[in-house]
Amino acid sequence: MSTPKILISACLVGEPVRYDGKSNLIDHSLISTWQSQDLLLPICPEVIGGLKTPRPPAEIQLNGSLQTQQGIDVTAEFQRGAELTLQKALKHNIKIAILTEKSPSCGSQLIYDGAFARKLIKGQGVTAKLLEKHGIKVFNQFELAEAEDHLKATALNDPNIKRKQ
Repeated sequence: MSTPKILISACLVGEPVRYDGKSNLIDHSLISTWQSQDLLLPICPEVIGGLKTPRPPAEIQLNGSLQTQQGIDVTAEFQRGAELTLQKALKHNIKIAILTEKSPSCGSQLIYDGAFARKLIKGQGVTAKLLEKHGIKVFNQFELAEAEDHLKATALNDPNIKRKQ
């Protein structure tokens, strides 16, 4: 078996899939290395869940639903995207994911408070929460060194993972 792939938010590798039609491209040596080793599996849960790009921003509300500032409920699309992302992760034996912080899908530690006032609170996005519930360790784009350490530790503890000599 080869080294397991890393699920990554598509916007972090330059795909223009953010709500505003832009990307969050990360220029980092680890991302470049993982790309050259074909370890990255880019995905945008919101897009595969059926939302268009660009789209109105959405935030998680106190009742757990996801709504745009105009009050349009997009909970079903976010849930579908999370479930399809999990299916892909399981199919590819994903052990870790690097997701975009603050996103209502991908935030791993911080999300917006639901009032569209740009106020951050502790919390997880729909996809990050579902992946972690299924044993996939989620990191954000500011935790690449920690993700690399976790990946190495996982490889050391799994006899089925082929190591480069």
